[in-house]
Amino acid sequence: MTFTESIRKYILSGIVTLVVVGLIVATVLASKQDEEFLMSETLYNQAIQLQTDGDLEGSIAMLSEVLKKQPNSEVGNYVAGLINARNGDMKQASIYMQKALDINPYKVEDPKFMLQMGEIFLGAEKFEEARIVLLRCQEAQWTLEDIPDYQEYVTSLLARVENSQSKEGTDNE
Repeated sequence: MTFTESIRKYILSGIVTLVVVGLIVATVLASKQDEEFLMSETLYNQAIQLQTDGDLEGSIAMLSEVLKKQPNSEVGNYVAGLINARNGDMKQASIYMQKALDINPYKVEDPKFMLQMGEIFLGAEKFEEARIVLLRCQEAQWTLEDIPDYQEYVTSLLARVENSQSKEGTDNE
């Protein structure tokens, strides 16, 4: 089958039209995504500012808005976990921290994140989870410049976990 010159022109113009329409659609969808991202970034920045100013309730409310729009935001869940912990809601903080880890499993290689997660699990009375996280910190032999006694602190947290678990065991008897 041979194509005449006019058929080739129609095929070429059809392909060009398809590419142009695809580019227009992609541009429209990208601009909507950019607007959503900028709005979420603005809310996130406001949440951080409120947290810095000491308005933890306002900060949590802002982060909730961010997480409604982007529930799989690793940073959003991580910061929400830290702010809830600072506000004393350790159970909710542990949920956010776990979600941040679920979103980015490589966080298990972040010494500061793992220490914070261990502290939050301990505060939420999730002793077995705290023990697992803190043992990971201990086995990795991490050290941090801003926490010079990192390993000693991990050891003291592990002792608190063990004491809490033994108290829990005697309370159940």
